[in-house]
Amino acid sequence: MFKETVKELLDNCLAERQDLFLIDFNVLEGNAIRVVIDGDKGVLVEDCMFVSRGIEHNLDREEEDFSLEVTSAGAASPLTHTRQYVKNVGRNLEVKTVDNKNLEGTLSDADENGIVLKWKAREPKPVGKGKVTVSKEANLAYQDIKEAKVKIKF
Repeated sequence: MFKETVKELLDNCLAERQDLFLIDFNVLEGNAIRVVIDGDKGVLVEDCMFVSRGIEHNLDREEEDFSLEVTSAGAASPLTHTRQYVKNVGRNLEVKTVDNKNLEGTLSDADENGIVLKWKAREPKPVGKGKVTVSKEANLAYQDIKEAKVKIKF
């Protein structure tokens, strides 16, 4: 019952802020509520506070004792939702496929079916010695992706 109430409050917050979306939600032992959100334009501390207040201010601590943690999906967290891929178009990704291939390249497109990853590789020349730089492209369906992370450059 408590979990359903919290989920309903969370859904109401996210309905009010269409730019935010849910990554993970759990109510653990001892009514420890954990919410992970992301946003189409990133997540600010104020966004986490908005969701936290939307839940906390509508629950009665006299009825149910609880703890609440609202966080954003971290920069190094794997991408799990289509909207995360869409918001990261143009950034570099490290992708592990279900058939254990490791790819790294620029996310050039993402839609409801999958992603397009582009990169450059050095390959031997067809004739003669030496290598030539060639452009590569992979079209990956989401079900073929085991894990994808944004590669952060400093």
